[in-house]
Amino acid sequence: MSAPAPTLDEAVTTALANVQDPEIRRPITELGMVKSVSVGPDGVAHIGILLTVSGCPLKDKLRTDITAAATSVAGVTAVDIDFGAMTAEQRQELQARLRGGGGGGHEGHGHGGGAEPVIPFAQPESRTRVYAVASGKGGVGKSSVTVNLAAALAKRGLSVGVVDADIYGHSVPRMLGVDGGPTRVEDMIMPPQAALGIKVISIGMFTPGNAAVVWRGPMLHRALQQFLADVYWGDLDVLLLDLPPGTGDVAISLAQLLPSAEILVVTTPQQAAAEVAERAGAIALQTHQRIIGVVENMSWLELPDGTRMNVFGEGGGQSVADSLTQGIGAKVPLLGQIPLEPKVRETGDAGTPIVLADPESPAAKALTAVADTLAVRRDSLVGKRLGLRPAGR
Repeated sequence: MSAPAPTLDEAVTTALANVQDPEIRRPITELGMVKSVSVGPDGVAHIGILLTVSGCPLKDKLRTDITAAATSVAGVTAVDIDFGAMTAEQRQELQARLRGGGGGGHEGHGHGGGAEPVIPFAQPESRTRVYAVASGKGGVGKSSVTVNLAAALAKRGLSVGVVDADIYGHSVPRMLGVDGGPTRVEDMIMPPQAALGIKVISIGMFTPGNAAVVWRGPMLHRALQQFLADVYWGDLDVLLLDLPPGTGDVAISLAQLLPSAEILVVTTPQQAAAEVAERAGAIALQTHQRIIGVVENMSWLELPDGTRMNVFGEGGGQSVADSLTQGIGAKVPLLGQIPLEPKVRETGDAGTPIVLADPESPAAKALTAVADTLAVRRDSLVGKRLGLRPAGR
């Protein structure tokens, strides 16, 4: 006996399962956002939607997606959407649902009752690759490298998040073209998204205008902790952290909060910068973190006649890689040399990384090649069940 045909109400509800919340990236039906669905005799679908917050910045995107999904159902002639807001109790239920699982160990578990916040990326079951981009000194283009690597990895189809951990010199939101701020669901933070769905969080989103951040070590540690534990990152493939230059409080906090993070050292060819970068990489010796490699930025300027001008000297990147290799007793490769191109700065100021704005440029190709090496997962077997049994005699 065949099952009865679904009613129009049921068909529309099924169609709405294809609509994802733009911030959470999960179906609105799964998140409890669909309050009611009713299709009248005239074919008008009346849909009640509960937003996480009344001033949801992406309400227009939701309206468009819901309308498209509902009108795809045969028999629906028009769509009328009534937007409301979740109650505090409903938001708490949503928060519990998001933190309760379904993300392979990547969902932000947060904290309560004074308990220590849980950082999902620090859990043994996490499959997110975490890269901390470090430099010995400022001005070497560390943030430019970070945002372009994020964009290149997202372009490969990976789910990418970026933490702008350079508290005093935050610049990642501008360079990724992120204008909006985060949305809160109870004590959980929904990060805004850049192109290709890159999720971004920065202290600049919580300070008025271009105000300076004047904090001491404990406040820096707490801010980084909140970025990692209280932000709903979803199921990330890669998390990049843009660290402040040097070997200060944030680098030490990172080692405590994310001991499995891998360090990517950025330097310029200049020997003085390379010597400072070696010290930034050497902190991994004390924190027992792995150094994934070195990126030499602003390696040369290509002139119109095809010759190269070594504006900042040469050899700094290889020098850092060789020194760190000797210091830690394991190979630290020079992953790439990025040419000096004015367009890198121009596209960064415009909010579109050069790997997206001009992918065929020499700098974009070099940055994409570095991202390709980071995208290859090298899983450790430590702590994993291999399912092996001794052979019978």
